[in-house]
Amino acid sequence: MTATEPPARRPDRTHEVVNQTPPLHRHNPLGCDPALVSAVRAYGSPEVLDSLAAVAAEAGAEETREHGRLANAHPPVLHTHDRYGNRVDEVEFHPSWHWLMSRAVAHGLHAAPWAADAGEHAHLRRAAAFTLWSQAEAGHGCPISMTYAAIPALRHEPEIAARYEPGLLAPTYDFGLRAPEIKSGLLAGMSMTEKQGGSDVRVNSTTATPSGDGTYRLVGHKWFTSAPMNDLFLTLAQAPGGLTCFVLPRVLPDGTRNALRLQRLKDKLGNKSNASAELEYTGATGWRVGDEGRGVRTIIEMVTMTRLDCVLGSTSNIRAALTEAAHHAAHRSAFGALLRDQPAMTAVLADLALESEGATVLSMWLASLVDTPSPVLRLALPAAKFYVCKRAPLVVGEALECLGGNGYVEESGLPRLYREAPLMSIWEGSGNVTALDVLRAVQREPAAVEALWAELATTAGADRHLDAAVVQLRGELAEIDQQRARRVAELIALCLQASLLLRLSPWVGEAFTAARLADRSGVLGVLPRGVPARELVDRVTPSP
Repeated sequence: MTATEPPARRPDRTHEVVNQTPPLHRHNPLGCDPALVSAVRAYGSPEVLDSLAAVAAEAGAEETREHGRLANAHPPVLHTHDRYGNRVDEVEFHPSWHWLMSRAVAHGLHAAPWAADAGEHAHLRRAAAFTLWSQAEAGHGCPISMTYAAIPALRHEPEIAARYEPGLLAPTYDFGLRAPEIKSGLLAGMSMTEKQGGSDVRVNSTTATPSGDGTYRLVGHKWFTSAPMNDLFLTLAQAPGGLTCFVLPRVLPDGTRNALRLQRLKDKLGNKSNASAELEYTGATGWRVGDEGRGVRTIIEMVTMTRLDCVLGSTSNIRAALTEAAHHAAHRSAFGALLRDQPAMTAVLADLALESEGATVLSMWLASLVDTPSPVLRLALPAAKFYVCKRAPLVVGEALECLGGNGYVEESGLPRLYREAPLMSIWEGSGNVTALDVLRAVQREPAAVEALWAELATTAGADRHLDAAVVQLRGELAEIDQQRARRVAELIALCLQASLLLRLSPWVGEAFTAARLADRSGVLGVLPRGVPARELVDRVTPSP
């Protein structure tokens, strides 16, 4: 054989493997997310941005992504009894779940902003880190989010907060059923809904009877309990004075198991790595948090924080799907050119990028309002929760399609993102519940409405499409109609996204208003003429 002749093909080799997208390992999710970078700088500081470097690097690491895969490939298993027939009610997890949980807690995603020395912009910093980290694996974000949300609710009862806060704030993941008082770190869960009521928690039938020693005896059921392996739960039950909030530890101070019985784990569409359970209280011991009859008012602060995490979770899911699609299109060729250079594909990716950028700036702005409270949060948060979470399944489905048949295969990771996408729209109030809450805020919180107008006034006259949308919104709010609740929530979210983008990146904001406010196609990838599609794609594509 001469030097110019090709090597002979092995008889067992049918073809050469070419035109394949390389693995997306060791990428930095912060490095291809200019919307997140600009929002953190604008609402926080350069120092906050610098503090995200470590969590961003670890979120994109090959090891982290592999743990995310394994945690979903090996979902949790419930053991109600041990081999001898004794009741144990324990949930077994794959080691990768524990690895992810340990790292998330170490990064402070569970509770760091509530520490006395957290400093300014702590909630913004945590929101950005949570968004970056959740791109690796979303399921373990549930117990992390529950713990984050539990602390403001527990503070309604200072003595109880003092008992549990040190463990909840600790940067140590300490799995296992032991008395909270002797553990090096704690996690909190949430147990609210019942089979007969769902979101209508006021019809809960679980009873709480005073025991005479400051505790209550709870009897009843819960249809959907988030993170049943956590150390303590906030729950609602009917006390003599009405619906009341209680905290129940899994293990009592004397080391005995509390009377919480895990009936079964939910077989869910997605969120496979995380355990969600049906449980019963068979005389469980609980401590009251807040006054009797004020359970909903007590728990509402927890709902606020978990709704924020719903927006963050959907934002993260959208961004993860965009990253996979943009990476694939930058390396895969078809019909003589890279996919990203094909105009039709460029338009789709650009539209996905606009969706991601709008969700990102809105979610970071909301987190900054937790650091610096404003009445507009009461209105903007449920509107964002409705809209951003509602968009996630559509966006992730389109991103999956960018990979063609490869995207439909489990190994691509896109099916996991797709199954996860509807969850955030359902959790903490599905679409109608959340949209109606927007109307409730409009009717009962005039300060929130005025704060919304003041926020949108900062970009009045900057873009004719946004100006027209604000006029539409004023018309909708002038005559409240429940059948228009979804349109009101959608308009609030879109106007805020457009206004924020125009301030942070005017050319992106102009593309957003043209695509979302002027030309409202229901199909992604249908962009108005003149939108700089290639520039939008370039700024969100991971580096080689």
